[in-house]
Amino acid sequence: MSRSARLFDLVQILRDGQLHRARDLAARVGASTRTIWRDMDALATSGLPVEGARGIGYRLKEPTVLPPMTLTRDEFEALRLGVALVEGAADLTTARAAASLRAKISAVAPARAQDPGADSFVFATEEAARAAPHLALIRRAIRDHLTLSLGYPEADGVIRARRVRPLHLDFWGRAWTLTAWCDSSRDFRVFRVDLVASLEHDGGAFLPEPGKTVEAYLARLAP
Repeated sequence: MSRSARLFDLVQILRDGQLHRARDLAARVGASTRTIWRDMDALATSGLPVEGARGIGYRLKEPTVLPPMTLTRDEFEALRLGVALVEGAADLTTARAAASLRAKISAVAPARAQDPGADSFVFATEEAARAAPHLALIRRAIRDHLTLSLGYPEADGVIRARRVRPLHLDFWGRAWTLTAWCDSSRDFRVFRVDLVASLEHDGGAFLPEPGKTVEAYLARLAP
């Protein structure tokens, strides 16, 4: 069995999310335990979320496998443009993920779709660049339901501290906005992220409450 075929088989085995001992994997793919150790190191280095160690076993942590799909040329170009937009306007962690995704897309795309002229270059606006340092924390707070303390300039120009429950991030082509429930004003607020003067997790968390969710905010906007 070739090395590439063996690595493919190992990934298919690890997709079940269970812990597999190196000697068991070796028996299944017809290789030595030492070879499996090297293969696991290679898979981890390539970016695959392999978790484990020698003497314990290996598994895929939170594996994400998309089913095969067929894209039209226009769909493929739309995907590449979307990835380019994220690379140019998101925080460093997300931009790196987008760059990795772009490389994976290019690696499996057919030759006819590899027209260099189809590549899009997106450069961050000043607003997006100022917002970028805050985006990773905001995304984590939205995902994990963490409350944030932010300093924001009001209409009179004075920066005031506010405690918010972040609900949704939106990118408008130039600037990012954060939709949040503001505990300070007891109402929904939309903040321009590039205008945020300070931002930190205040140590608190929240549970979604009726009337304080992004769905409730959108319902309020509906005619």
